Amino acid sequence: MTTTPAPVWNPQRPGPMPFHRYRPFQERVHVPAADRDWPAARIERAPLWVPVDLRDGNQALAEPMDTPRKRRFFDLLTGMGFKEIEVGYPSASRTDFDFVRHLVTSGAVPDDVTPVVFTPARRDLIDRTFEAIEGLPRAVVHLYIATSPVWRDVVLRRGRAEVWRTVREAAEHMARRADRASCVRFQFSPETFNLTEPDFVLELCDGLTGLWDASPDRPVTHNLPATVEIATPNVYADQIEYVHRHLSRRDSVILSVHPHNDRGTGVACAELAVLAGAQRVEGCLFGNGERTGNVDLVTLALNLYAQGVDPMIDFRDIDTVRETVEHCNRLPVHPRHPYAGELVHTAFSGTHQDAISKGLARHAELARELGVPERRAPWSVPYLPIDPADVGRSYEAVIRVNSQSGKGGTAYLLRTHHGVDLPARMRPDFSRTVQEATDDSGREMTAKELYALFRATYLVEDGEVALEAWSVHRDEAGGHRFVCTLRTGDRTGDYEGTGTGPVSAFVDALAGAGITVDVLDFCERTGDEGTDAFAECRAGGRTSWGAGRDSSALGASVRAVLSAVNRALR
Repeated sequence: MTTTPAPVWNPQRPGPMPFHRYRPFQERVHVPAADRDWPAARIERAPLWVPVDLRDGNQALAEPMDTPRKRRFFDLLTGMGFKEIEVGYPSASRTDFDFVRHLVTSGAVPDDVTPVVFTPARRDLIDRTFEAIEGLPRAVVHLYIATSPVWRDVVLRRGRAEVWRTVREAAEHMARRADRASCVRFQFSPETFNLTEPDFVLELCDGLTGLWDASPDRPVTHNLPATVEIATPNVYADQIEYVHRHLSRRDSVILSVHPHNDRGTGVACAELAVLAGAQRVEGCLFGNGERTGNVDLVTLALNLYAQGVDPMIDFRDIDTVRETVEHCNRLPVHPRHPYAGELVHTAFSGTHQDAISKGLARHAELARELGVPERRAPWSVPYLPIDPADVGRSYEAVIRVNSQSGKGGTAYLLRTHHGVDLPARMRPDFSRTVQEATDDSGREMTAKELYALFRATYLVEDGEVALEAWSVHRDEAGGHRFVCTLRTGDRTGDYEGTGTGPVSAFVDALAGAGITVDVLDFCERTGDEGTDAFAECRAGGRTSWGAGRDSSALGASVRAVLSAVNRALR
């Protein structure tokens, strides 16, 4: 094998790891070359989602679920709208058998939900499985056997003919047992499908389709697992499309996939498999499973949602879903998990915060223009692929502040949590103050702490200058006279000033006390809690911002100028 020389701009050189020990997928399995339809396909409808948390996910737990935890998980799944649920491996343990019996005897299974039970190709274990489901109004019995050359040679020590004979005998026994329970359908998994010869997969699946006499009103499910990921997702899609095109009695087969995540591409494998013809996807909520896990159904379903496709599952309270799964699995969901992680809708970066803040404001404007509630308006907000409110998350956690944050984020939190709408020119000043504080502490700053810092920084009414008493009077010409008692340093005196408005009159009174002030910028914002005023002033050779809040606009204005002057004279 020749190696392409590295380009001059890439300084990487051969590493010390023994990569030559491993074979690429094309040396391990033949994937028939064919014209591909799947790259041009679009997913316009959700596949049948089948959660396997109660079996496949459960067997990967250090502490497998008992019946109460399993029942809580089962109720969560049915409440979310899953209609086919793998509930256990009844022949593997008494706990699994007892849980299936619990579902039978407790009447926990809704009328439109079909439980799936898992069994290997052994007669005694098949009998045990049918004993477990006796009394269920409907069920799918899922037969599996490993089929790839390495498993046949190393684990089973059987050739292809022997594997087919084992599967056929097990399937015939299942059919005999099911004759007593016509509500039972069948499923087959050639485990390690993605390493199995395609012609052998078709031989097994077509043989069982005929043996079980599948029909469109009683289809068989053929489930094709990527038991251990071996290649890029496009290779799995090619394998699925090949089977999809060549299965016999295709209208009597539900083509299912069961990707794992060994290469970290389980979600991509599932999505491409659906493009390639898969109609059903098995996986776990949040991707729990052996090794790196099963494919993540939450991410898959909400990926569709973000494309405007109904996932047909209810995620309106994603936090409750996450908390229930964490309780039952006793495993945490990663805080950066797509859609459901604690931090997934959170922005700390200043540029991100600014874009989100502007996006949310524009979204509100669009809703008003369309005359619809914000929850119904088309969604287009930077950095947020879906509206957090759609999955029960609040906007409170969208923008959070630490040393990486910028002026947009701090302004957004002050406005949304405390009604303080900073002027645009003041935001960089406060952002620098916040960054100094978070750099010093090394941690995040809450909205409450942010507001406390704002007040401590900009509401400085008792410094070098203090107003001990003041009043404003209008003259006949429309001018203003500001009368006050000022303490400046150790001196207290009475002063007055005149101007076209209260602020200019106050500045004139300050001049009478020997304090020259230039007001460079000034604005007021009136809200439910009164008026906020913001003033940028130059005094004593320095320029500073100040703020004031009061029940009256006049009081807020005076307080803002006083605060700016005191900050400048420090």
